[in-house]
Amino acid sequence: MVPAKPGRPQAAKLGLKPGHRVHLYHPPPGWALDHPPDGLTAADPDGPADMIIAFFAAAADLHLDRLARRIYPAGTLWVAWPRRASGHRSDITDDLVRRRALPIGLVDVKVAVIDEDWSGLRLVWRKEKRK
Repeated sequence: MVPAKPGRPQAAKLGLKPGHRVHLYHPPPGWALDHPPDGLTAADPDGPADMIIAFFAAAADLHLDRLARRIYPAGTLWVAWPRRASGHRSDITDDLVRRRALPIGLVDVKVAVIDEDWSGLRLVWRKEKRK
């Protein structure tokens, strides 16, 4: 797993590219991507996506199966949870996200501070599951 470099633009941290089909899943009110690249398209909320950025405030809501199917085989799922370093409370940790992701075939490849309020873990399908 690679930590994000500090000071990088949000789009670069997240791996957003022109032409990506992106879905924001349960974003907090008023949240938007900071300077997204040109050419992003909104993915259908139930269809395939190149990237899903999913926001969860509580472990009880952290369900990844359906989201994982939408990024199969080569997409990215960012799981975001409130940053404790910013004073937010949450029972979600990066270890919990991994414990939920690994049994369904996802593996984490990057951890990042998405913004001042949200931490995130980037998940992709394991190579052997991409067939």
